[in-house]
Order: sequence, then C-alpha cells, then structure tokens
Amino acid sequence: MTILDRYISKEFIKIFLLVIASFLSLYLIIDFFERIRMFLSNNASFYQILSYFFFKIPMIISQTMPASVLLSSLLTFGILSKHSEIVAMKANGVSLYRTSFSVIIISIIVCILSFLFNEFITPYTNQKAEYIKLVEVQKRKNLGSFKQNQMWYKSKDAIYNFKMFDPDTNILKGITINYLSRDFQLSMRIDAKEAKWRDGKWVFHNLLITRFPAGDFPSFERVTSKIIDLPEDPSDFKVVQRDTEKMGYLELKDHIKRIQFEGYDATQYLADMYGKIAFPLVSIILAIIGISFSLRSERSGGIAQSIGAGILIGFSYWVVFAFALSLGRSGTLPPFLAAWIANIIFGSAAAVMFLRVRT
Repeated sequence: MTILDRYISKEFIKIFLLVIASFLSLYLIIDFFERIRMFLSNNASFYQILSYFFFKIPMIISQTMPASVLLSSLLTFGILSKHSEIVAMKANGVSLYRTSFSVIIISIIVCILSFLFNEFITPYTNQKAEYIKLVEVQKRKNLGSFKQNQMWYKSKDAIYNFKMFDPDTNILKGITINYLSRDFQLSMRIDAKEAKWRDGKWVFHNLLITRFPAGDFPSFERVTSKIIDLPEDPSDFKVVQRDTEKMGYLELKDHIKRIQFEGYDATQYLADMYGKIAFPLVSIILAIIGISFSLRSERSGGIAQSIGAGILIGFSYWVVFAFALSLGRSGTLPPFLAAWIANIIFGSAAAVMFLRVRT
C-alpha cells in the first residue's frame, strides 16, 4: 500500500466511523422517544430498556452501513477537492481512478463484513430484542419454540405444531393440534391445511378431526371449514415466529427448502433471501457513486452539498429497494429480480458516472 493509499484510507475510515456513530445515535434517540411510552406503561426496568436498545445496535449498524459508505466517500473526496489535494494528485500524474482504488477496496471489505454481520450476529440480537419487548416488558407468554423450521406451542390443554405462520396476513399453515386430557392422554387431534384469523376467531380449512374415546376405536371426521375456539390470538404466535430478520441467509435458505418440500408457497421468503445478498453489495455501488459525484469537478460543492447528496441518494436507494422487495414478496415481481432491481439501477448509474469522471 502506497503512502497515498494509506492517507486516503485513513481519512475515509475516520469519516466512516464518525458517520456510523452519528446514524446510530440519531436512530437510537428517535427509537427511544417512539417506545418510551410503551416501556413506561409496562413498568419496564432501566436494565430492560438498556438491554433492548443494546441488542438493537447490530441491526441499526447493518442497515446504515451502505449509507455510511456513500456519505463517507462523498465527504472524503469532497474535502480532498476543497483543499485542492485532488489537483495536486493529478499534477503528479495520479489518475482519479487510481485515487479511488483504496476506498473501493474498503467498500468491498465493508460489504463482506456486512454480510457476515447479518448472517451470524444480527439474527440473534434481533430475536433477543424482540423477546425483551414482548415477553419481559409486555409480559406476553412465551410457551412456544421454533425448532427444525417448525413452530411448537404449549396451550392450556393442547400442544400446537405449525409448519408456517404469516404474521402479516395472520394465517397458519400445516397445522396439527393435539388435545390432552388431565392424565395427559391424547383425547383429540386436529389436522388442517390452514387457519385464518377472521373477526376475532380462527377459521380452519380442510380439517381432519380425530377423536380418541376412552376404551374405544378412534373416530374420524373430515370438515371443509370450521371455527376452532383457540385461546390464543395472532400476537401470541408472533412471540414464537421467527421472521426473516431473525434468520441469516443460510438458515432462511434451509427454511425455504423445507417449506417448498411441504408444498407451500415460499415466494415472500425467496425475495427476502435474495435481498440478504443484494443489500450488502450495494455498499460497493454507493461508494462508486459517492466517489464519482465528488470528482465530477475538482472544486464542486462542499461539505453541505455532499451531505445533502448522500442523504438524497441513500434515501432513493432505500425507497426503490423496499418497494421492489414488497412487490417480490407479493409475487408481482419475480423474487430474484425484486431483490436485485435496485442494485441494477444504481449499479448502472454508478458505472456511467464513474466512466465519465475526468481523469
């Protein structure tokens, strides 16, 4: 690494850490004031509040990494331009492409770290933060577990097993309910394709009801649709359900395979799985956009303009990515295209801008 690379890398990393800290502080402050009423109404302890926000930090960092890379590259090269250091580099025969090399390498490293972060750290901390909020603070019962890509839930007099629960539509799929007598003998079993939460009740579809009368043979009953009186509502199952934010890429991939093997539609999960690859990679794209924007003219803008441009570009990417991903989850767009379309658009823009930089 040359002296120039070390100098630019040092400036970029310094600004990057400052931007990350700023985003983190701003996010925590806003989130604190949004949730303080909930904590106070549930008499949460100081330790519970502190623990909740502590476990939220990895998720905040992973979400703000791409925007931080963009803003850092804008500020780094904006400051270099302001102090005529870019002009000095060009006068010494150093091209602007070569000048940006170290920042691009750092953005690739950030991209890899972001993926590993989302794979091994963020899922655990998200699950822990959700547990603190729902169980420790709001005192919701946690009588279930998520094992082998299935949900198990212990009710008052029954044990539930679900293949899949969609918290957005409140639909259970692949249901088995085992009712137990007081002496823990199986008294009835319900198997159903799915159950929907409608007007405060669970409506089951395609049921097979098996009753086990004492000292007699089991009796079977097939029903197309029936309301089953369960004491739990969707919020009880959300405590157990692991959504995509609580799973890494490999775990989510395995979950999708099992869902598809069982014959269920996994479209919404596919979009999120591809998104777990696409989102970290945008750090490289946004770094190139930031470099190109700053170097379009040796004396362009200033720090205020760089910050404004960074916020606008980062927000635009987030809107396009989130909107496309929602289309992918609903099946309007193919899941792979939905996850990558924002990267394709901004990647194309980055390539055009970078090739037009005056060396």
